[in-house]
Amino acid sequence: MFNKRIRTITTAVAAAAALGASALPTTAQTPPIVLEQLGDRSVFTDDVELKFKVKDHDGEMTVVSTKDASRTTIAKITVQPGARFPWHTHAGPVVVNIDQGALAYVEGDDCTEHSYSEGEAFVDSGHGHVHSAYNPGTTATVIYATFFEAPKEGPLTIRAPTPDCAQ
Repeated sequence: MFNKRIRTITTAVAAAAALGASALPTTAQTPPIVLEQLGDRSVFTDDVELKFKVKDHDGEMTVVSTKDASRTTIAKITVQPGARFPWHTHAGPVVVNIDQGALAYVEGDDCTEHSYSEGEAFVDSGHGHVHSAYNPGTTATVIYATFFEAPKEGPLTIRAPTPDCAQ
């Protein structure tokens, strides 16, 4: 239990650092975004190919696939009201489940926003798909994210420049 608590604190500090200096809390504040990795990163023992067919809000079909889903991990992410993720992508696809509150997901190509509420889920394609997200509500948002093709160690996000549509 003590080691899991240390891992949670270390991950929260690392997540805050990855989000930038402005996300670091003072001793009296709750961190704006806390990532708690649930267990270690795991590797499929079988050869696993992953494919999602996603019809987006505009009715356009996108296929998100990977020939080697390999390393996977699950994280609980708590996002305080108004907190925003920096622009980023992921090594592979991420399945996001909204457990509590709401999340506004912002596309990097045109800054289109999609809102998700408690009990809803979505697939983030990763693989260079740049996006941001924020908590538009007045209470904390809690999400569970399952990362595929997660790196062996280090951050689960890859920072990206702010897209033209957001400047």
